[in-house]
Amino acid sequence: MNRFGIIFLIAGLFLGGCTYKPRVVATKKALPSWYLHPPRSNSFDLYALGEGENQQDAIANALSLVASTLHVAISSNFRAKTVVKEGSVNSSDATYINETQSSVEKIKISEYEILNRKKLGFKRYAALIKVNKEKLFHGLKNEIEQKLQIYKSDGKNLQKRDALAQLAYYKNMKKSFGYVKNALIVMKVLQKEFDDTKYLAWMGEVNERYAYLLRHISFWVRSNVKSLIAPVRSALTQKKFTIKNVQSKMHYIVIINAKIQKATAYGFSLARSEISLVTKDYKGEVLGSNVLHVTGQSSQGYAVAKQNLVKKLNDLIHKEGILKVLNIGI
Repeated sequence: MNRFGIIFLIAGLFLGGCTYKPRVVATKKALPSWYLHPPRSNSFDLYALGEGENQQDAIANALSLVASTLHVAISSNFRAKTVVKEGSVNSSDATYINETQSSVEKIKISEYEILNRKKLGFKRYAALIKVNKEKLFHGLKNEIEQKLQIYKSDGKNLQKRDALAQLAYYKNMKKSFGYVKNALIVMKVLQKEFDDTKYLAWMGEVNERYAYLLRHISFWVRSNVKSLIAPVRSALTQKKFTIKNVQSKMHYIVIINAKIQKATAYGFSLARSEISLVTKDYKGEVLGSNVLHVTGQSSQGYAVAKQNLVKKLNDLIHKEGILKVLNIGI
């Protein structure tokens, strides 16, 4: 080998030595035993393992799994409990069975214990939680009891308020019943001897009172521009209110006063209006008022522009809702 060959050989060895890097083998993290073999739920406690990008997500997902577990338990429990009496399903059981046809709403699980939590990798956390069935039962019961006590307390003063205010109250109360029904179903599964009679009676009373008010509340609409009456009447009818002119403590009148100006712009006929709406009770006291500015337009003359004004008012009522337009806040 000549001198140049030796030089190339030495240079190659030198460069090769500079670029060589030792191979680093990352040691795989061992997964904890509680993750690989989480405890099974039993007659006293529910266990759930959740994962997420952070600890909060992992815990939230674990709680969702608890709700799913309860849903399965509810479905299987009441499917097995179907009772036939005189050719029909027992009404109580039928109610619960029908409820399980749709997903049970997420119930509030405030009492839970975090047994373990660990970071498993980049944006990967795991959490193991335990929910005691007895604590869950009493937590749900306390929630429902609070709602029932509020209802009883409000009832003392509710009768002094006008019919629309009462209707609004019962409407808001009814909104919570979806959750209450699901909570009662879960409580029945957690404790089979649980008696939900008084809670069902409470919901029945609220529903009956709401239906009674809706049947007896009536409206009458009058206006200095007759064509503006129809959109308001129609919207109130769609809300299931009766339209008639009677003397009753549950009767209300909507007074529409419109100022319409004729104008033209860019070849269009315009009907510019300022529409005042005032709602009064049977004593003549104002419950709500509102002022709308609506403009009708047409290339076919002022008469058609006024027709367009009525359509614009009708569209506005459908978009905003008649109760918001009247500003009576039901």
